[in-house]
Amino acid sequence: MNQTKKLLIIGFVWPEPNSSAAGGRMMQLISIFKQNGFEITFASPALDSDYMVDLAEFKVEKRTIELNNSSFDDFVIELNPDVVLFDRFMIEEQFGWRVSENCPRAIRLLDTEDLHCLRTARQKAFKENRTFQLNDLLVEEVAKREIASILRCDLSFIISEFEINLLKEVFKIDASLLHYLPFLVDKMHEADLLKLPSFQERKNFVFIGNFLHEPNWNTVQYLKETIWPLIKSQFPEAVLEVYGAYPSQKVLQLHQPKNGFFIMGRAADANEIVKKSRVVLAPIRFGAGLKGKLLEAMQCGTPSVTTTIGSEGMFDNLPWNGFITDDIEIFSKRAVDLYHDENLWKQAQKNGVSIVNECYQITKYSVELIEIITSLLNDSQSHRLHNFMGSLLQHHTLKSTKYMAKWIEAKNKN
Repeated sequence: MNQTKKLLIIGFVWPEPNSSAAGGRMMQLISIFKQNGFEITFASPALDSDYMVDLAEFKVEKRTIELNNSSFDDFVIELNPDVVLFDRFMIEEQFGWRVSENCPRAIRLLDTEDLHCLRTARQKAFKENRTFQLNDLLVEEVAKREIASILRCDLSFIISEFEINLLKEVFKIDASLLHYLPFLVDKMHEADLLKLPSFQERKNFVFIGNFLHEPNWNTVQYLKETIWPLIKSQFPEAVLEVYGAYPSQKVLQLHQPKNGFFIMGRAADANEIVKKSRVVLAPIRFGAGLKGKLLEAMQCGTPSVTTTIGSEGMFDNLPWNGFITDDIEIFSKRAVDLYHDENLWKQAQKNGVSIVNECYQITKYSVELIEIITSLLNDSQSHRLHNFMGSLLQHHTLKSTKYMAKWIEAKNKN
């Protein structure tokens, strides 16, 4: 890109890379845009948190904005960004119409993080004790909102190939509106494994996950009530350490040292903890997107045992760095086998390196990302012309979010 371009990121929350995979992904995106010469402003209506990243360190301007307030219009007109990235569809609902009215030429991007409608529909099916069907998505209220948001944007970043296929096949979204963008990490080498703690130097099972995320909380309950008793019956000395940001009282109540089940709370350095652990346990029963904790395990040379949902879209049919099973008896047996068998463990570790190098290369995906954004900047008119459904949803008669926001703003003034 010849001249400096301005990027406005509107975040649902301020990035917390040490609290969640979503925070880590946002920092990956910021890094790519920075390296390609973008001037970045990060705006959010969220309150500051103790664990948010210091954006100034990354030369990113931080701006607090208000929901349902026309002060955003003045802010965005003055900034006049070339590209606007919405972090999750709820943010696009709130601010997308204001961006399109005040900066109509700006390219509008949506980072879905994961498909909320898929996660919600799976969670409902799970709670109703039935098998999730793709048709569940078509009646899901969140799906109507999320798909409308995808259609209104010029391009949406989709983290999982499974989700891209679902959007094309179930919702008939045109491929030109979707861009596959997984987690992005550096290449690993055999020498990297030698720098990591060895099999003998590691101990304990581990699980890490932000407790504000319902699939993580459900996983910890499942571990405590179902999986852990089976592991303990085969391996009485086993210890499981459960780490995660924002543990509530109900999470802390699961702490049971005499049973080898430790709730450790927030990890000061998740990477260091995973490196010192021998096996990651992730019996995830519902959710969507990619599991940052499982990619992190591969980078730390730590094999994992997970479920079909946990591994979904993550490994391109390469051998997993451990085991994938939905059967609790097999899950517990494989976990114990992996913990005790050094040869099995080392092979699983090597499998993880292959997955990292085949599926998550930052060099490959960052180049593709900048190329497609450059193409949009050069010819947004033609791109938008072919997105009739998107222009339909931008039409004033269908802008319910706009008129709701204006009504709230007027009500707040009275």
